[in-house]
Amino acid sequence: MSAAVSIRGLRVVRGGREVLHGIDLDVAAGGVTGLLGPSGSGKTTLMRSIVGAQVVAEGAVSVLGLEAGSPPLRSRVGYQTQAPSVYADLTVQENLDYFAAILDVGPERIGETLRIVGLGEFLRQQAGTLSGGELARLSLAAALLNEPEILVLDEPTVGLDPVLRRDLWATFHALADGGATLLVSSHVMDEAERCDRLVLLREGAVLAAGTPSELRTATGLDDLGAAFLALVEDSGGRVP
Repeated sequence: MSAAVSIRGLRVVRGGREVLHGIDLDVAAGGVTGLLGPSGSGKTTLMRSIVGAQVVAEGAVSVLGLEAGSPPLRSRVGYQTQAPSVYADLTVQENLDYFAAILDVGPERIGETLRIVGLGEFLRQQAGTLSGGELARLSLAAALLNEPEILVLDEPTVGLDPVLRRDLWATFHALADGGATLLVSSHVMDEAERCDRLVLLREGAVLAAGTPSELRTATGLDDLGAAFLALVEDSGGRVP
């Protein structure tokens, strides 16, 4: 399977501290790849590097065959940050109208995106009055407007109830079935079960990567959370 994202020797230093330690990683095109690891493992920094929003100390990040952050990628990559990336004092409609104007997409695409995230009934509601789950869906809608080939989602389900999490994951897989490549970060190990492929990150380095089945085989464990702990223990508790 071809790589949508290719990373070689990626080092990132923030605040005088090395956050990513020479990462080598390929993200396969198509499907949902989960980026999992505890808080502080470097997931957000890695995602920022992929979308071209992070200064890197060393290494190369290629996205769809181009250098990360290249102008041609702006219409091909969508990014949803952890914090809601919308304007609280604007309505759902006004937020999407604004982002659609920036991305030069028409009103028909706004309608399609609203159907995908299920926010059609909230068009006239101010974003600041939405629930956490509704805000997450609005941020996702903004990221989907330009029909990105790659969608990078930074802990999009954090703080959501089980029903909303289930619904969002169903949306992610529907997008992947339509041909998109999704990279979804989480620190909740039970979400590993929902991914086609997994990248386990710890202390700024890749601990393991592969399909859930491959990780189970490698550790001899059926539970992916237990498999992650076994990999940590096999590495001596630290990742070089």
